[in-house]
Amino acid sequence: MRRLRQLAARTPAGRQRYVDLLRALAIGMVVLGHWAVAAIGEDAAGRPTGRSALPDLPWAYPLTWLAQVMPIFFLVGGYANAASLAARRAAGVDATAWLLARGARLLRPTTALLLVIAGGAALASLVGVAATLVRTVAWFATIPLWFLAAYLIVVPLTPAMLALHRRLGLLVPAALAALVVAGDVGRALGPAELALPNYVFGWLAVHQLGIAWREADAGRHDAHPDAAGGHPPCPASARDRARERRLPLSRRAGAAALLGGLVATVLLTTVGPYPVSMLNVPGERLDNAAPPSLALLTLTVAQFGLILLLRDPAERWLRRPRPWQAVIAVNAVVLTVFLWHLSAAILLVGALDAAGVLPTPPVGSAAWLAWRVPWVLMLTVVLAALVAVFGPVEARTGRAGRGRTDGPGWRATARSALAAAGFAAVVYALVVNAQTPRSAPEPLGLPAAALVAYLVGAGTLRLLRSGWGSRG
Repeated sequence: MRRLRQLAARTPAGRQRYVDLLRALAIGMVVLGHWAVAAIGEDAAGRPTGRSALPDLPWAYPLTWLAQVMPIFFLVGGYANAASLAARRAAGVDATAWLLARGARLLRPTTALLLVIAGGAALASLVGVAATLVRTVAWFATIPLWFLAAYLIVVPLTPAMLALHRRLGLLVPAALAALVVAGDVGRALGPAELALPNYVFGWLAVHQLGIAWREADAGRHDAHPDAAGGHPPCPASARDRARERRLPLSRRAGAAALLGGLVATVLLTTVGPYPVSMLNVPGERLDNAAPPSLALLTLTVAQFGLILLLRDPAERWLRRPRPWQAVIAVNAVVLTVFLWHLSAAILLVGALDAAGVLPTPPVGSAAWLAWRVPWVLMLTVVLAALVAVFGPVEARTGRAGRGRTDGPGWRATARSALAAAGFAAVVYALVVNAQTPRSAPEPLGLPAAALVAYLVGAGTLRLLRSGWGSRG
């Protein structure tokens, strides 16, 4: 508590605390949503199984418009990445050095998760657990990593996308939305694979909206902080070029975005071809979130409008010490919370099943609904224990010094190329893991090729960051 009070007291006056609050709320909503819709049953052998309860709860589909908050995370990510990049450039840190440090914040807690899963899987395989069962457990535990694969694609693109915004303004997310529409048309008329580029175009469009939000703030207030301190305003020449295309941030603009986004989403999911649910429902004709669809983008516009409407009262509330200290505490371990929340469910189900007290009521029944409360409470306790153990891995990521960067020359070129290769290897590993069936025989829980690629990629990035001492 003393450290939290110190951190809160040192918060710069101009810091955008609202962005930190939104990040914490988005991850919290994802965790609660996954827990709430979990349906636990038994297979033919009497072993516990898990699945989403949404196919049996059509009345809950409209509620997914509130529960689907991953766009908020990418929106906040665009804001924070643009702010951090501007601050580091002003401090003399180049884009590659910034990217290496930004990646470290994501990969250190992720590496801890994967090493624990691989180690536990190897031990289980040695004592005779079937490789298919080992893979099933690891598959469930690594479901959160699909998001990280997408995010690790858009983060390295931040320097280029920030430059594009300062040149073209809101035309950039509009063009990306048009590409998403093209992908939707492709999967409607042909194979679903035609929409795979939407994983990049869709989340990049949301991330780009976050960049536009930060740039509009910079133009209005001249300076805003990022996670590590203040950052300078957008250069005057860049502001002048984009002035006519700047994102409006007034309450009136927020109300218009909220209403327009909701109307568009309603039309697309009723008159249009898109499903109502914004979360995956097995058997639906298409998925709004995997990959992102036009309907998800219109919902994002509505969510952004609500964010603008709530901004002023939220910022006043965050000026109070205790709420702000709570936000600081959550953000220090927010990725750990996200990465381990399904592992908490696996551990709890295993413990209750071993004790012979695991309830498996029919989905949608009164017993199942009543079980949601103790279920979430027990999961919170288990997750808190996991965060206490693994949270320090994430919390340590921001303690390094600023370091130095290389000037122009072959060393800088080589570092940039190796950083790109490292990120590519990590993304490849996460994608391969996500695409490998949960029934595949994997003694390590994870595909061996994916595990090797991840460790090589993450290790390369770690060595580059240590060797050049950059910080983002």
